[in-house]
Amino acid sequence: MLLLRAYLLIGLVAHKAVWEMLKRKGSKSLQSETFTLQLIKLAKIAVLLGVIVQTLVPRYVLPISDNPFSLQAAGVVLFSAGLATAILGRVQLGESWSDIETPQAKNSVVSRGIYGYIRHPIYAGDLLLLAGLELCLNSWLVIGILALAPVVANKAIREEKMLAEKLPGYDVYVRKTKRFIPFLV
Repeated sequence: MLLLRAYLLIGLVAHKAVWEMLKRKGSKSLQSETFTLQLIKLAKIAVLLGVIVQTLVPRYVLPISDNPFSLQAAGVVLFSAGLATAILGRVQLGESWSDIETPQAKNSVVSRGIYGYIRHPIYAGDLLLLAGLELCLNSWLVIGILALAPVVANKAIREEKMLAEKLPGYDVYVRKTKRFIPFLV
C-alpha cells in the first residue's frame, strides 16, 4: 500500500510540476487578478492539498471495500491513463494553453497528437486521474468526481463556443473530433 501511495503522490507532483514549468515558460505578462479569480485559484490549491493529504493518510477515508485489490487495480489503470492523457494534452497544446479561469483563443487550432482524437484531453485526463486516485484509495469520494463531470462538461462546452467564435477553423475541428472519449463522446 505504501508503494501505491508513493506512486499516486509522485504522479500528482509530476502533474503539478509540468503545469508550473510550462505555465512559467509561456507566461508573457502579469495580469491583475480579480477577487473571484483569486478565490478560484485558492480553491484549486485547497483541492490539490486535500488530495495530497488524503494520499498521505495511512488509513482509508470513507472506505468502499474491506478487500480493495480490484478497485485499486482499476484505479491504477485509470490514474495512469488520466495522468498520461492530461500531461500529453498540456504538452501538445504548448503556447495555445490558457488557464481554466481565464480561457482565451490563442494562435491556431491544435489538432495534432491527442488533439486529433479529442478536444479536451486535459479535462478528460484530470477526471480520470482523480477517479483513479479515489479508487486506489478505496474511497467513496470517487462519487464526488462523478458529480464533478457535468461541471467540467459544461465548462468545455462554454469554452468551445468561445473558441468557435474567435478561432478560425475551430468549427471544422469540432466536427472531426470528439469532446472527451475518442470515437465516442
